Amino acid sequence: MFGLNQNGVNAYAKVGMETGVLAASPNKLIIMLYEGAIAACRSADTYMQNKDIANKGTMLSKAISIIESGLRLSLDKKSGGEIAQSLDALYAYMSKRLMTANIHNKPELIHEVIKLLTDLKSAWEAIDHVKMPATDTSMAIPNQVAMAVNRNVASYAKA
Repeated sequence: MFGLNQNGVNAYAKVGMETGVLAASPNKLIIMLYEGAIAACRSADTYMQNKDIANKGTMLSKAISIIESGLRLSLDKKSGGEIAQSLDALYAYMSKRLMTANIHNKPELIHEVIKLLTDLKSAWEAIDHVKMPATDTSMAIPNQVAMAVNRNVASYAKA
């Protein structure tokens, strides 16, 4: 009689997520995109280990979609300058690595992308915690993200 109603739980979770998105700052939205891509990659890795090909492909497609349609399309390459160009190249690289991981069942490529996403997410979280006057935040964002991007561009350029 009082069993768990999965449809009700899913609906409740969806409302909570939608409310979080509506209330989020632009910075928080970027962090949420990173979290979604990381979660999809981790799920894909688990499905890959369990040889569940269909769900592995679904989760990798979801991660690629978040990277391409969320993170990459949100870049303002004109205003963002070199940082936006580097992020664009890094996102393209991540998408390629996930496609290759899917085709060749290479979990190490998923782990590489998770590390890149986690490092960038940490930079955005650091920015989110900086409480600066409005005139100074424009400088905090490029400096924090630039350091993370430069670290990651250097690492993938060696691959």
